[in-house]
Amino acid sequence: MKFYQQSKENILNNYNVKISQGLSETQVIATRERYGENKLPEEKEDSYLKVFLKSFKEPIIIVLMGAVALSFFSSFYSFQIVGDRKHGLESLYEAIAIAILIIINAFLGFWQEISARKNLNSLKEMNNRFVSVLRNGNLEKIASNELVVGDIVKVTVGDFVEADVRWLQLDELQLIESHLTGEADAVIKTSEIISEKVEIGDQRNMGFSGSVVSSGQGTGIVVATGENTELGKISQLMKEEGVRQSPLQKTVQKLTKTLMKISAGIVVLTFVFGLISSGEFSINSITSVFSTSIALAVASIPDALPVVLSIVLTIGAVKMSKNKGLIKTLSSVETLGSTSYICSDKTGTLTQNEMTVTKFYANGQLYTVEGLGYDIKGGVSLISQENKEKNFEQFMESIVLCNDSSLKEVEGQIKTFGNPTEIALTVLGAKTGYKKDDLLENVRVVRTLPFSSSRKMMSVIIENDRGYFLYTKGAPDVLIERCSGFLINNQIDKSEKEKDNFVKIVDTYAEEALRTLAVAYKKIDENEALNGNTEELEKDFILTGVAGIIDPPREEVKESIRQLHEANINVVMITGDHEKTARAIAYDLGIVKSKDAKVLKGIDLEEMSDQELYEEVRNINVYARVSPEHKQRIVKQLQSHKQVVAMTGDGVNDAPALRAADIGVAMGITGTEVTKDSADLILLDDKFTTIEKSVYSGRTIYANIKNFMRHELTTNVAEVLALILGLVLFRKAVGDVAAMTPTLTALMVLWVNMVSDAIPSFSLGYDVAETDLMKEKPRDSNQSILANYTWSRVLIRGTIMGGMVYLSFLLAAQNGLSASEAQTVAFLTLVYGQLWHVFDARSSRTLFRRNPFGNLRLVGAVVFAGVSSFLVTLIPFFNSVMGTAQLTLPIYLMVIFIPALPTLILSGVKEIFKVKIW
Repeated sequence: MKFYQQSKENILNNYNVKISQGLSETQVIATRERYGENKLPEEKEDSYLKVFLKSFKEPIIIVLMGAVALSFFSSFYSFQIVGDRKHGLESLYEAIAIAILIIINAFLGFWQEISARKNLNSLKEMNNRFVSVLRNGNLEKIASNELVVGDIVKVTVGDFVEADVRWLQLDELQLIESHLTGEADAVIKTSEIISEKVEIGDQRNMGFSGSVVSSGQGTGIVVATGENTELGKISQLMKEEGVRQSPLQKTVQKLTKTLMKISAGIVVLTFVFGLISSGEFSINSITSVFSTSIALAVASIPDALPVVLSIVLTIGAVKMSKNKGLIKTLSSVETLGSTSYICSDKTGTLTQNEMTVTKFYANGQLYTVEGLGYDIKGGVSLISQENKEKNFEQFMESIVLCNDSSLKEVEGQIKTFGNPTEIALTVLGAKTGYKKDDLLENVRVVRTLPFSSSRKMMSVIIENDRGYFLYTKGAPDVLIERCSGFLINNQIDKSEKEKDNFVKIVDTYAEEALRTLAVAYKKIDENEALNGNTEELEKDFILTGVAGIIDPPREEVKESIRQLHEANINVVMITGDHEKTARAIAYDLGIVKSKDAKVLKGIDLEEMSDQELYEEVRNINVYARVSPEHKQRIVKQLQSHKQVVAMTGDGVNDAPALRAADIGVAMGITGTEVTKDSADLILLDDKFTTIEKSVYSGRTIYANIKNFMRHELTTNVAEVLALILGLVLFRKAVGDVAAMTPTLTALMVLWVNMVSDAIPSFSLGYDVAETDLMKEKPRDSNQSILANYTWSRVLIRGTIMGGMVYLSFLLAAQNGLSASEAQTVAFLTLVYGQLWHVFDARSSRTLFRRNPFGNLRLVGAVVFAGVSSFLVTLIPFFNSVMGTAQLTLPIYLMVIFIPALPTLILSGVKEIFKVKIW
């Protein structure tokens, strides 16, 4: 039996404690040894070394590390066994260069993750709270982590509830539990048994860790601490969720496996072909052929892929941070770009978490209220055009004086204190010029009759120059039954017609998901004011009006949701709030198109099997009265439909779903620390619109990564083909070039991959979107990054480029150039061919559709790569290390401009004939 279903006496007996004495020191020690401290187990952060070493687990990095080892071995063999110093140096330089690439990639990933960790830690509020506890008959203050099960605790306004508590004695206690339930309004507590099975939000005789006392005071017994609390259970749910791979990680992993298989095939085929061609099986011939095979394998792998990918994702992370989105891991940058569902909490995410009076009826007139939240700017407007005069003095005085909340200006900002509903009324008064401090200059508060759950109202007795008055506010149905008339145009109307009209207005507000609060007054004499009992005073009063209150949606969210729908992204509201309120907010924001849209409640989810939920989940956009477990189930069933799901939220109750989602999005300002720890993206401005911007950024980043991959792999195809053509076709000496001379040296290939390919490639990360990405469907997360004719473009352009590189080498040899000069011609043909191609790679259509100066970073990178590649043919050090040679001016001009022809011709043909395959 749950604690809320047990009597107070039974619970006290179970823990052998008296409400007037509390636990003894002996009991405290024994209980702490059994249950431990009252704190949640903290997740241990990875050490800096572990974070740094993470990148070394990537398959392509493992292959590159293998290439480093083989290059070192080849260098050692050349130096020590064969005595070939030139080849030994080449292998050594190659090993060092690849190792530098690997380390740069590791440092980039390390820097991003540690930076995000530091930013996240700076957001955390480190405060050790204290709680009032009765022990050994004495009331004392202890640190919250020292609480134990069985402790008798006392709370008052402003206190946090530091453990799960069963209430024993209450004095108008109200708690704010939005961190668990999602409801913004305070919950009125009781100490009575609740016999039926209810959800957390309806367990009115319980207090849960993390709740805040908004009014009243109470005494309760601790029934759960640490990980046994509701917060602890949520923490456990989070632990059960493993780390999910991002869509980009999945697709790059698939591509990497494909490239590794291709590389392995190239090694085997080249090795076998080389041995057969050599005609001998000596150690020297095997080593020579094996060295050539490894060089080809390394050429077939995009060495710079991990580095450039990290740089492009880092660029995206920086862009998101400028838009107030803090990315914790690089892999999350792109995930939002493939998101197909955004599941959002309501309170504080889609709404302001600030109760607001949006409509009210006073003195016979209907009004609308301008301004949302706790901002006192704004006014009221009459709905009726018949009477232009605003007349609500009695109503405003009542709501402001019959009120325990207050507004104070602190450092130029308005700070609010008290119950959210009462704050809403105080803000309304301030908007219309009725402030409590001003009213109290002419009014004396004689008595206050606090709110109680049994009476469902609160009253205050005041004295002014006209005598004594009772001001009351409370539930409309209760006040209507106790009133004797209605204030209409400053006249008292006791007709049934006016009563029916008042009820109709209350019902209309309720249908609009507005919480309603009626206001009344009563003229009383001095004896009643000073001595009258509550029952006699709170009847026969005059109703002056009713306020319609709601936690308003954020205005900017409407446009964001419209944009997301245009981008074919479904937005789903998942909230702990009531069904009507959830549906009304969802309709107002455009999440649903019908006022009668279907809403699934938590109790409905309890009765549904996973299969039933699976069949229904894509038809539902609003869920109400749900628990953390329900949120997880919803997210997982959407994922079962192969959907990429983002989950947003700010409360602890959102944390497990954030962890389960493909990308968790937390609020940086109002979000709890548990939520931030669970998230992948933190909105530093708490704006839902930042999610929309992040989706756009994610899609742009993915498009840029796709362009980079196309350019990178085109170069790899060209390199491999040029080397293979040389191995297969260059079987006889041509001019001064000996047979079997490789088209390119290994370090030439490495230079191409690291400099003339990588530097322009990461500049693609700064490109703006080519098309309106927010009008496209989310990409299929299971689709290859090279889908939609990308492979054909890579193969066709890479083949033509590779063929041109080999042909330039052959022509150079035929025209009497030396081996190093012929290889330099091939090297520069490849370099400038890819530099021309990069402008075509940045477009999914043709280079003629994009302004080449639209990305000045790319232009600068191309110029740098072109000039530096030209210089390595002139500087003696590089001539020695890379095997390059100085060429004549006419040859330089040819290798710069002739390689542009394939790109210009293919793009021209595609532009004219709309040929998709290239």
